[in-house]
Amino acid sequence: MEIINRTTDWLETHWVTPAYAGWLLAGVAICFFAAATNTMAGWLYVISGIIFALLGLAVVLPVRSLRNLSVRRHPLSPVTVGDQLSIELEIENHSLQPKTLLQVQDILQSELGEPVYVSIETIEPQSTHHWVYFHPTQKRGVYRWYEVQLRTGTPLGLFWCRRSWQAPAMAIIYPTVLPLTQCPLVDEMGHKDSPQIYSDRRSQSATEDLTKALRPYRVGDPTRLIHWRSSARYGELLVRELEVFTGSQDIIICLDSGASWNFDDFESAVIAAASMYFYACSRQVNAKLWTAKTGLLHGNQVVLEALAATYAGEDADGGDPPYLPSIWLTQNPARLNSLPPNSRWVLWSSLTLKNDLTQAVNSSHSGIIIDNTQPLDRQLQQPIQK
Repeated sequence: MEIINRTTDWLETHWVTPAYAGWLLAGVAICFFAAATNTMAGWLYVISGIIFALLGLAVVLPVRSLRNLSVRRHPLSPVTVGDQLSIELEIENHSLQPKTLLQVQDILQSELGEPVYVSIETIEPQSTHHWVYFHPTQKRGVYRWYEVQLRTGTPLGLFWCRRSWQAPAMAIIYPTVLPLTQCPLVDEMGHKDSPQIYSDRRSQSATEDLTKALRPYRVGDPTRLIHWRSSARYGELLVRELEVFTGSQDIIICLDSGASWNFDDFESAVIAAASMYFYACSRQVNAKLWTAKTGLLHGNQVVLEALAATYAGEDADGGDPPYLPSIWLTQNPARLNSLPPNSRWVLWSSLTLKNDLTQAVNSSHSGIIIDNTQPLDRQLQQPIQK
């Protein structure tokens, strides 16, 4: 049966394949021809000849009907899991004859769903048919597919012909971002003094009141900033521009994507990373994301695209995470012992008993243990364990 299906598919994509009616009519034609040969009746030859001529036309016309067509796809806008992808195609008829009875098949990536079909009754000469459809999304990811197929049996429906057109598509489906009203993991980052903060304070005191440049005096400038010696030298009032020290502790969210994960736990960790990142951004905090594949990233769209594409056990092309205070999302309790000072952690584990898991975590840092039976948003908003 598989061999028959392969043969039929090859014939349909390279030439034509008979429909049920085509097989039936071909059998009738053969019967009439055999009867004519046996009886030498001319009218039987005429009938069989007409049927064979009709079959010949039915073979040629579908192939010709798919010529002088082009397919163009509009770029796809990224969406979040649960939203619908808006997919738009244009099928253009370049010929001077109408194209009738076409079936368009958009061959989606298998993980995204089955191929989507639509029937087109007529495409007028020198005109374009717009096809827009909406496809549901259930899983984050970056999906690519390349092919659109047009199929027809016009005008008699006795033979099917199918051809492919290249129409590359890339759909980016972002992970869910939970609407957090608070997140102690983010809020308490940087409250404790650290060597980095001490270094920042020393830098601030060292650069205080340092002159960066001189500029002409403008109305409203404080007189204490006038550089009198240079003003006397150049014959005009010059004002000092001071070094402005701006320093803040970045929040780095590290997703341990290079390790092995349980599938559901990793998806939960991706949602947690996205939610904490955007929560930090909403609090005017300079947040960054690190994954094993990409390294350190910053920017809403860049972060979302990285989280859409990441997967457990990916190659560590991004190098080691920076040795700075960070929020570490992992499934490996042993990894918590080597975190930088003043870091936090979020732990998913295959251990079913929370007491056993708490004993297994031997870390001087604080964090939270995720319980898969409880809502993730509620757990990210609970106080962290000391």
